[in-house]
Formats: sequence, structure tokens, C-alpha cells
Amino acid sequence: MSKILVAYFSASGVTKKVAEKLTEAVGADIFEIKPEVPYTDEDLNWQNNKSRSSVEMNDRSSRPKIASKVNNINQYDVVFVGFPIWWYREPSIIDTFMESYDFNGKTIVPFATSGMSSIGESGKIMQALVPNAKVVAGKRFPDSVKIDELKKWASEWA
Repeated sequence: MSKILVAYFSASGVTKKVAEKLTEAVGADIFEIKPEVPYTDEDLNWQNNKSRSSVEMNDRSSRPKIASKVNNINQYDVVFVGFPIWWYREPSIIDTFMESYDFNGKTIVPFATSGMSSIGESGKIMQALVPNAKVVAGKRFPDSVKIDELKKWASEWA
């Protein structure tokens, strides 16, 4: 049986809700990807091209620092990585997370939250960051997703 981690970044709490449901559905450990400097509402104003999130997302090399690390990532076979969709892809802090560990031989399963945007190219972008892992396409969920739906979706890897 695989050892599973659900790691997630949540700016507004929506992704956190889905991550907690997924953790329950698959019997996983959970880890919140917290920025070293928390985002303020002004930082998250996507309509302001000078806001922190806009600046980070417009610079593909941006790597916001993470406040803490996963203890012993080597124990996990499958890592579900959750995030809100920003600018049609994963936030830059997810890129920081992906580059912070050796995911060699692990399966990475992205999951996202968004009112309307799809998960887009996030899986392909994440795969490029961890070429020795298997990153699957992933899926977007609303915060109202039921645990049974998550369990059914995740059963391929969990």
C-alpha cells in the first residue's frame, strides 16, 4: 500500500477545504504549503498588475519562499499537490515546492480549485520541474466536491 501525502497551498481557504476532504478520502498525511511572507488581500489583487501575485505570476522564474518543509518526503510514494488556479496555471509557490524536494520515482497528482478556470497546463509545467517523477494531468474541483467523488477520482493512485 502506498504512503500518501496531500500537500496544498491555499490563499483563500477554498483549496484547504478540498485538501482536507481528499486527505480524509485517501487516508493521507497533510501538509500546508505556507509562504514565508503571507499574502495579504492586496497581494492577491489580480486586477492590479503591480500586486505581489501579479508580479510573481508574470515572472516564470519567481520562487516565493516557503515557511516550512515536509519532514521525510522520502516516505511518500504518491504526493497530491493542491492549489488555486492563478493566471491559468499553478501559483509560483507550487513551483518552489516542486523544486524543493527529490521526487525521483514518485507519482505527483495535481488538483486545483477555481470558480471557472481549468487546471490548464499545470501538470506539464510541474512535470518539467521534476523530470524524474511521474506527474499526471490532474483535475480541478469546486469547494463543494464530495468526499466520495474525491475518493473515486483518487483511487487510481491511492
